[in-house]
Amino acid sequence: MKKVKLIFTGGTISMRIDPETGAAVPALSGQEIVAGVPELSPIAQYEIIDFAKLPGPHMTPRLMLELSRLVKESLADPSIAGAVITHGTDTLEETAYFLDLILDSDKPVALVGAMKTSDLPSWDGPANLIAGVRTVISEQARGLGVVVTLSETINAASEVTKTHTEANDTFQSLDFGPLGIVDRDRVIIFRRPARRQHIETDQVDFNVDLLKMASGMDDRLIRYCVDSGAHGLVIDGLGRGNVPIDALPGVEYAISKNLPVVVVSRCPRGRVLDTYGYPGGGKHLRKLGVIYGGFLSGQKARIKLMLALGATRDVARIKEIFEAGMY
Repeated sequence: MKKVKLIFTGGTISMRIDPETGAAVPALSGQEIVAGVPELSPIAQYEIIDFAKLPGPHMTPRLMLELSRLVKESLADPSIAGAVITHGTDTLEETAYFLDLILDSDKPVALVGAMKTSDLPSWDGPANLIAGVRTVISEQARGLGVVVTLSETINAASEVTKTHTEANDTFQSLDFGPLGIVDRDRVIIFRRPARRQHIETDQVDFNVDLLKMASGMDDRLIRYCVDSGAHGLVIDGLGRGNVPIDALPGVEYAISKNLPVVVVSRCPRGRVLDTYGYPGGGKHLRKLGVIYGGFLSGQKARIKLMLALGATRDVARIKEIFEAGMY
C-alpha cells in the first residue's frame, strides 16, 4: 500500500460555525479531519502534518515558500508516493501555481479543499480528501505537476481558477478543460497539461503589485506602486491586453524605471496579444517593452513574477520566462 503525506493548512475544510459569531472559522486539526474520513485507511497509508490552520485569505506568498520547502522535503522521502494539501479555496489556485512552478518532482501533488463547513450535512471535505489521495497514488498522475482535485475533477494548477463563490464545482479550467476525473476508485486522465514550467529558484521577491484596469482609469495607482518600492507590476488589462489611454503614462513610467511590467487580461478566457495599434493598445504596449502573460490570470501572473524576480532581475530573462513557447 502506498504512503502519502497529508499536509493541512486550514480552509473551509477545517471550519465550523462559531456559536458566538454565527460565522465559519478554522477549528479542526488534520487528525480531527481524518478521523471523520475512515474510508482513507483502505486506500493508502498516510502521515499527517499540521502546517497551519488558516482561512484562505490569510495565506501569503511567504507562507507558500515555507510550504514549498516542506513539500519538497516530503517528496524527497523515497517511501512517499505523493502529497495532498488541504487549503482554503479563496487562494488555493495561487498556492497551487506557486508550488507547480517551484517544485521539480514527478511525484504527484494535489491541493484539495471544501466549499461547505464540517458541521453541515453537505460537507464536501471528505469526498475531496479521498479524491485527492486517489489522485496522488495513481501512476497516471505522475509528471502532471501540481493539480487541484475537487468535485472528483482533476485540473492543472497552471490552468485552473475559482469560478463561483459557493458552488462545489467552482474550480474549472476555462480555456483547456480538466486533466481528468476521479470515478469512484479509479483515476482517469484525459490529457496532460498544455504547458508545464519550472522556475529554478529558492528565493521569492514579494514586492510585486497587481492592478486591474477599468474604464477611465489613470496612472496614479501605477505611479504609486513604482514610487513605493514595487519591483514588478502585473496589469490586469482590458480585452486582448490593453489599457486606458490615461493609464498609459504610468506604464511608460514603470518601464523607464526598469521594472518588469506583465500584462494579462481581466477576461476569464483567452490569451493576450498585440492585436490593437492605438495608444494603450497591445501593439503600442509591446513596443514600450511590456511582457505578455499568455493565458494567465492576474493573480497567477503575480505569483509567477515573484518567482521570476527571485531567480533574476534581468528583464529580458523574465520576458523569456513568461513568453517562451507562447509568442
